[in-house]
Amino acid sequence: MSSGIFISFEGIDGAGKSTHIARVADLFRQAGRVVVLTREPGGTFLSEKLRELVLHEPMDSLTEALLMFAARREHLVQVIEPALARGEVVLSDRFTDATFAYQGGGRGFDWQVLGQLEGMVQALPDSSLRQPELTIWFDLDPVIAAERLASARVPDKFESQPADFFAAVRSGYARRQAEMPSRFARIDAAQSIEAVSEDVSRIVTDWLSRSTR
Repeated sequence: MSSGIFISFEGIDGAGKSTHIARVADLFRQAGRVVVLTREPGGTFLSEKLRELVLHEPMDSLTEALLMFAARREHLVQVIEPALARGEVVLSDRFTDATFAYQGGGRGFDWQVLGQLEGMVQALPDSSLRQPELTIWFDLDPVIAAERLASARVPDKFESQPADFFAAVRSGYARRQAEMPSRFARIDAAQSIEAVSEDVSRIVTDWLSRSTR
């Protein structure tokens, strides 16, 4: 049986993740793989309820971080780990890097505390942590992202934050990449959809060629 694969897609809203996640899913399906498309916060019935609270209700920063990791724990136990055990491909629209970027970078929440929560929630039986094997970061200037989202939908409490918040989120992603460079691939999301798509396909293809799956 093929080994499971876990890939996450990161970036602020407006960076264009969703379009490209669907294309990566098609690449794997064409190769005969079973693909699980999921998202964070969310992915399970309970996690989706926690998502609504996090996105729309005002709360203390620690409460926000705890809810993020509570939703993640359910997501891991109910969706991600079973799919990987079956040898499937899990493509997640955001994972823990988003928490470090939004809560750690944007909110300024304690980075070490987030690391402690990460260690508790993502611990595997061999004492390692469950992390994506590949993380594709769609890096985009917050000003461009705001222009793209201007007429898209009613913003949630994160999307309605000022530009300096998203600048801090972007810095949070950059810090996370610096801490774990081996699994991060940064893409300039300001490019055309076609150029971004080519970058994504190249990154995934190159990564697969370096690993036996």
